[in-house]
Amino acid sequence: DVQPVESGGGLVQPGESLRLSCELSGYSMNRYCVGWFRQASGKEREGVAMIWPDDGNTIYGDSVKGRFTVSQDNVKNTLGLQMDSLRPDDSAMYYCSAGKPPCSFSRAYKYFARGQGTQVTVSS
Repeated sequence: DVQPVESGGGLVQPGESLRLSCELSGYSMNRYCVGWFRQASGKEREGVAMIWPDDGNTIYGDSVKGRFTVSQDNVKNTLGLQMDSLRPDDSAMYYCSAGKPPCSFSRAYKYFARGQGTQVTVSS
């Protein structure tokens, strides 16, 4: 499988925004579940957002609901993650993932292709 490529991470202060992007060359968003998960040092992986391929259904992790927005560009084959009102506990390595249905965060961790990740650090 072709590896997704993430970009856009960095260091921001609490309350600020950041946008991540993922190149998904080789993955048709009409057939693949695409999304983001994250892992902070010493913590379990956590689902951030996922988009279903057939109906565009979207789910978010409980801790990011209302603050993060996932989007996809089917022409450019890219996936975005707009992160607003960032908090220190959002600090983590963020991974873009793509895989065939059924879609779920647990399947993304175990079976989906993922990129190298991009680091997000929220600190004052």
